[in-house]
Amino acid sequence: MNPGDIAWLLVSAALVLLMTPGLALFYGGMVRIRHVLNMLMMNLVAIPIVTILWVIGTYSLMFDEAGNPLLGGLGAAGLAGLGTTALVGSALNLMFAIITVALISGAVADRMKFTAWVAFAAAWSLIVYPLVGRSLFYGGGVLRELGAQDFAGGLVVHVSAGVSAIALVLVLGPRRSHRKEPIRPHSLPLTMIGAALLWFGWFGFNAGSAGAAGETAVTAFMATQVAAAAGMAGWLALEWRLTGSPTLLGAVSGVVAGLVAVTPAAGYISPVSAMAVGALGGLAAYGAVRMKHRFPFDDALDVVGIHLVGGVVGSLLVAVFANSSFGGSADGLLAGSAGLVWPQVASTAIVAAGAFAMTWVIAKALDSLIGLRVSDREELEGLDLSQHEESAYSPE
Repeated sequence: MNPGDIAWLLVSAALVLLMTPGLALFYGGMVRIRHVLNMLMMNLVAIPIVTILWVIGTYSLMFDEAGNPLLGGLGAAGLAGLGTTALVGSALNLMFAIITVALISGAVADRMKFTAWVAFAAAWSLIVYPLVGRSLFYGGGVLRELGAQDFAGGLVVHVSAGVSAIALVLVLGPRRSHRKEPIRPHSLPLTMIGAALLWFGWFGFNAGSAGAAGETAVTAFMATQVAAAAGMAGWLALEWRLTGSPTLLGAVSGVVAGLVAVTPAAGYISPVSAMAVGALGGLAAYGAVRMKHRFPFDDALDVVGIHLVGGVVGSLLVAVFANSSFGGSADGLLAGSAGLVWPQVASTAIVAAGAFAMTWVIAKALDSLIGLRVSDREELEGLDLSQHEESAYSPE
């Protein structure tokens, strides 16, 4: 790799790492005041857990060439034998793995034991993530061989995290106050700061996935910005129309939904197509969040509505908007080819089913071994005190 490409990928990796504390603030502002430090900690602790396991074995399980299309061997355990190109790529992919685990935390807000979260994050990052990641990010991965396109992780990151959130909360159960009393964010300014950091970091997430500082990175960078803006516009337009009030929470949620939706397609589409993808992602996510109370699980901070739904929409829209003239290896329906329809539909279904099943098993095992949730008293007292003996806003 030339020095310019190395520099860009290292900067991109740093930008993606910044997304995890950004996500912590985004989620932290949405929980009640007595749980905010716990939410920050659930996100931040993903950094050392995933990093250590990545070096020990996760990277090797994803990318070792000695394995098979489903799982790598342990030939690269400890990052042994990696040259500069592989090591730079490993750094960027590590940051992807960190935030994927952190995304799940929003669904289990307010009621999961911190010890159980630590165990879950470790197990999920070592079992689920490398299997899903190898299938699409590794050159000979089974879904990649099928022809599936996932530029920056719509399936690997967002669909796998979103569907895993469903499995985990089904085992965990709802918050005690779920559907019994209003549960409002304690600090929307904090959430907006988190959204800004996510937006900023997402340029590294998508444009860094080009693998070099070239034309595809430029395409992905522009698609990222356009989709984020269109996602906010789509969410706010529908929210304003249906409720009569555009909200700050809706605005930042729309941004994230647009970013999620464009992630699998960012390096394959034109700016106009990115606008359509972002807007459709924002509209679909808003609709899903509005309908979430019809489903028998408590997704506290809309991980399912924004990340699962946005990721599914974006992955399927690759088959519509992909255009080889913008850097993709195949054309979509609007470019006159239906060749991506089956690979995108099949890979989306396989990732969703596989991640759900594996996460369900992990959650049930941990619930039997150590228990997943805090007691009623601890939940009422607040997880900040019961799990960490700290308070976010201590009186003087």
